[in-house]
Amino acid sequence: MVKFSYTILYVKNVVQAIEFYENAFGLECRFLHESKDYAELETGGTTLAFATNDLAKSNLPDGFLENDRDRPPAGIEVGFVADDVSAVYESAIEAGALALVKPKVKPWGQTVAYVRDLDGILIEICTSM
Repeated sequence: MVKFSYTILYVKNVVQAIEFYENAFGLECRFLHESKDYAELETGGTTLAFATNDLAKSNLPDGFLENDRDRPPAGIEVGFVADDVSAVYESAIEAGALALVKPKVKPWGQTVAYVRDLDGILIEICTSM
């Protein structure tokens, strides 16, 4: 049996990324390696983790595309469910997120908004389905 356990986001600075997600979304750091090259946030059932680009390069010798706010986002997003999408959207922007799409009610009734984090990673903020 396979169980989805965690997602690792590759970032320039793990400490800055953790601080951003704490300030923007109220999440708490549950582990920060002494090297500051890896950290995990407490998010519930699935771990959201961060590793430096340098650590990723050591694990992926053939390279990868680094996240960058100056380029379009990668074809993946991190999704956070919130009761008050507008409040979380504003909190993320105040913490330094790049605003992409203001909260909007979709035809199926779900409210959805999009921002990008400090490294340009796409984040969806939405109500539950």
